[in-house]
Amino acid sequence: MRLKLLTVAACALAVSACASMDAGGGGAAPAFDAQRVSDDVKALSDDSFEGRGIATPAEDKVVDYLSRAFADAGFQPGGENGGWTQAVTLNRFTVSNARAQFEAGGEAIPVAQGEQIVISTRLPAARQNLADLPLVFVGYGTTAPERQWDDFKDVDVRGKVIVVLVNDADYEQPELNTFNGRAMTYYGRWTYKYDEAARRGAAGVLVVHETAPASYGWATVRNSWTTPQFDIVRQNAAAERVPLEGWIQRDVAVDLFRRAGLDFEAQKVAARSRDFRPVDLSGVTIDAAYDVSSTTVTTRNIIARLPGTTHPDETILYTGHWDHIGMGEPDAEGDRIFNGAVDNASGIAGLLELARVWGAGPRPERSIVMIAFTAEESGLLGSEFYAANPLYPLETTVAGFNLDAMNVYGRLSGLGVTGHGQSADMDGRLAAAAAAQGRVIVPDTNNAAGTYFRSDHFPLAKRGVPMAYPKGSGDFLDEPIADRVAARDEYGARRYHQAQDGWLPVMDFRGAVQDLEAVYAVGRDLAFSRDWPQWSPTSEFGPVRDRSAAARR
Repeated sequence: MRLKLLTVAACALAVSACASMDAGGGGAAPAFDAQRVSDDVKALSDDSFEGRGIATPAEDKVVDYLSRAFADAGFQPGGENGGWTQAVTLNRFTVSNARAQFEAGGEAIPVAQGEQIVISTRLPAARQNLADLPLVFVGYGTTAPERQWDDFKDVDVRGKVIVVLVNDADYEQPELNTFNGRAMTYYGRWTYKYDEAARRGAAGVLVVHETAPASYGWATVRNSWTTPQFDIVRQNAAAERVPLEGWIQRDVAVDLFRRAGLDFEAQKVAARSRDFRPVDLSGVTIDAAYDVSSTTVTTRNIIARLPGTTHPDETILYTGHWDHIGMGEPDAEGDRIFNGAVDNASGIAGLLELARVWGAGPRPERSIVMIAFTAEESGLLGSEFYAANPLYPLETTVAGFNLDAMNVYGRLSGLGVTGHGQSADMDGRLAAAAAAQGRVIVPDTNNAAGTYFRSDHFPLAKRGVPMAYPKGSGDFLDEPIADRVAARDEYGARRYHQAQDGWLPVMDFRGAVQDLEAVYAVGRDLAFSRDWPQWSPTSEFGPVRDRSAAARR
């Protein structure tokens, strides 16, 4: 399907955009080229890359494409043993023949995989047979001692399937401000809810899907969770994973609550209070059976490095994820390849263009490292693996910039900063770079979606590395503005994590170039300085960074 939206002349893409910000290296930055970015996005999201699924033949094509491009830009292999990659060992789980039904009052209520329910697991087993498991509603499934919050209280949920709401307890009533208002905390992420269920010994989790608090529709849930799932290899998986990780549609939850004599909306309200206690869905059970194929696979982070001249042991990172969903069930148009043009061929194209500009400019004093992470779509696993097994010490990693789903709709008046306020130091540097472009900083515009916890900067940030996650924001600068807004909105509604996220000739990469110029300018300032960016005093990541202060001179 083609968008009939933008009318930007093709020649606009061919115009090189030059950074005008001077930095410590001296002189204006070499040119960023919107056409080159477009070409890389088009290539990486081509059907021949089969959706860039990890541990598939497509992965070899990605490694070859990126390593050649980084080498052409003047970068050296930055991976293990003098190569371009870092091996990341994962378990891959494929669920098949999934059947599930609820029972209430002697009546069976069948639910179809991908339609009313999505069932998956990251627990090694040949088959799961779950019969007559009771359901218990545990609100948002949160245990946060620092906020004096415990949704579980003293209730034992071992052997039960817990039903949880998506997002945080503040989402519906941000004025409560127990969990940062509408700004999602880590407690609102599905990853946390699944982990907490395992810590509690639950047999399974069912997250109630609602589009607004999840920030995506059911199609995204279906597409993301009915394909193979991945996890890092765990020594004690039985204690860290549950047999059933699932989602259910809201109307299914409403019906189940009604059959248990409960009002779903009333229970949602009750769950916003510290006084909430778990509620049994009396008389309601679930039966689920599914085959699980579990195999160990090795996928790869792709790493390139430009060594610094005087402080090569100090690193500035630029990151993004190369993987996407791969291939799944055909959509309504028969397309089963999830091309991932915006998410995240755009960010990888940005890394390649940054490498070309860094390679053409003055050699930095500190090293520049580009990492194309694997398995982001599986739960930030490539970045989590790197952060736990860094090839360049995190203590002397100066700072980093993450590129994920870049702006492909045209120039914008602002530079958005996801996680604004976490590091006033990095915020200020980005603000100065944006001001040099005639733009302004725009704090998180959709922090209720928990975007700060949903991309590859997060595993590094939680280990103390000051990581920025910027992307274009604000008002469009070029006509037709209404069409550009419609294209951006249409992506979120119909293309995100769907087969229709493909390269389109109407895409306008001049906005992406604005953002690349900004992160290059800040990185270049740092590369020719002795500065070490800091976290804000209120950031939870500051104390982690402080513990390694002696390593930074």
